[in-house]
Amino acid sequence: LKYMSLLSIPEASKWATEYLEKDVSTANISYLVQYGKVKKHGENGSTQVDVNDLKKYYESWNGKREVDWKQKLGNDLNWALSFDNLREVHTTKHVHRLHPYKGKYIPQLVEYFLGTHTDDFKKEVYFKSGDIVLDPFMGSGTTLIQSLEMGIHSIGIDVSEFNCMIASCKATHYDYDYVQKAIKKMLAALDTFEHDNQIQEFESELLAELSKFNNTYFPGYEFKYKVNQGNFNEKTFSNEKEKEFLPVYEKLLKKYSIKLKQGKADSFLDIWFMDNVRREIDHVFQTIKQERDVKTRKILALILSRTIRSCRATTHSDLATLKEPQITTYYCFKHKKICKPLFSIKTMLNRYAFDTLNRIKDFGNLRKLVHYSTVAGDSRSVDIFEKVEKQSPEFAKILKKQKIAGIFCSPPYVGQIDYHEQHAYAYDLLGYKRNDELEIGPLYKGQGQEARRSYAQGIADVLNNCKRYFKDDYDVFLVANDKYNLYPEIAEKSGMKIINQFKRPVLNRTERDRNPYSEIIFHFKSK
Repeated sequence: LKYMSLLSIPEASKWATEYLEKDVSTANISYLVQYGKVKKHGENGSTQVDVNDLKKYYESWNGKREVDWKQKLGNDLNWALSFDNLREVHTTKHVHRLHPYKGKYIPQLVEYFLGTHTDDFKKEVYFKSGDIVLDPFMGSGTTLIQSLEMGIHSIGIDVSEFNCMIASCKATHYDYDYVQKAIKKMLAALDTFEHDNQIQEFESELLAELSKFNNTYFPGYEFKYKVNQGNFNEKTFSNEKEKEFLPVYEKLLKKYSIKLKQGKADSFLDIWFMDNVRREIDHVFQTIKQERDVKTRKILALILSRTIRSCRATTHSDLATLKEPQITTYYCFKHKKICKPLFSIKTMLNRYAFDTLNRIKDFGNLRKLVHYSTVAGDSRSVDIFEKVEKQSPEFAKILKKQKIAGIFCSPPYVGQIDYHEQHAYAYDLLGYKRNDELEIGPLYKGQGQEARRSYAQGIADVLNNCKRYFKDDYDVFLVANDKYNLYPEIAEKSGMKIINQFKRPVLNRTERDRNPYSEIIFHFKSK
């Protein structure tokens, strides 16, 4: 089709679909405009984009990505496992987004290996309805949730008690109406709590001043477009404007007598939260503790945990990896404007409470009537039969009769993530015991020779313990970026052999390094 140079959003969607020979929605085009990837034209709500801008964008990155990655990483790269056709709403569907967690894989990867379809890469079916699958490094419970959706029994084990809480909250079957009432009660308790009645007035005036300032110096898509063109010194300009706004902020703090820091700095909660935010957190937590139903109490606590993670006194771009407390207004490299720290949890708590409610309702309609068990323990030594027996004698009978069909999990990577520290705020709030010393391949041990040796032995010890509960013809799938080539040794030490490797591109990474990157799904079987 021939097109004019300027296209409306629906026309641009149609053009891009034909040009790329894959579906490009209007939402995709709107995203490009919103984030300044292509220039916005048109006035009074009739947004238009230039077809030449679109072509330039797709040629530079998206359209050629698959060819480029295969050239660099090899033709054995299984592009179907990139799931590049999915939007974030699909990869974080229903309860998978109940709480942030670093290092988790997307549910579609689990579906691929647990499902009954075959293709050129996956030539046979490994698991069927009614089987039992194990995840000895459960994390936030992705394998368990997908098993529940697919009619497969599941067991998850993790040394982190908080990880077990996240997974358990996701997997629990709730009385929806009861949880809804409990959530409304929790929100009402915060509404009636007003430690400092000047906070709301202060924030209203601060937001008005920020809006005026940002509209003048950082006018939305126009500023983002200017930055994306690459011939503008964003850092110098933003530093200058950050300093220019600071006196306005300080004047308002004084006017409303706002206290920023807490009186002590003994714990994570003391250091990383504004004074008023901390008081609100404590008030809501006291309300939650009065809830009598254990399952409901836990999901309310998880909503609060998710909320306080987003309300830490840090910049938006440092939420995943904290640097230092941010208690002043600042230039935000993520949003390309001056942003402010949070002085109240109200907005976030409301948003996450109703989001959680919708997600557990969605999952409640999808889940199958199968068993699951979340076990807090060390997978190297835990007695799986005993733990499941304590939780569900009925599930234990099935387990002992048919045994575990296999594993689907992502073991920790060597020296990459501090699994307990990423949720330090939750351990402080909920009082769970930290088991950092039981982590395999933790960040603090690094990636040296001794760390690798200890890691390989740790993973092998897990497999050797778990295989005591396997049926004879088991299948073990381990998702890993094996840059130190440790998995052949791990297979050997665990009395298994690698019979296949599935190589997948990892597209949506949070790190700033955007170089082509892949991981391997190792398929182990008995020797």
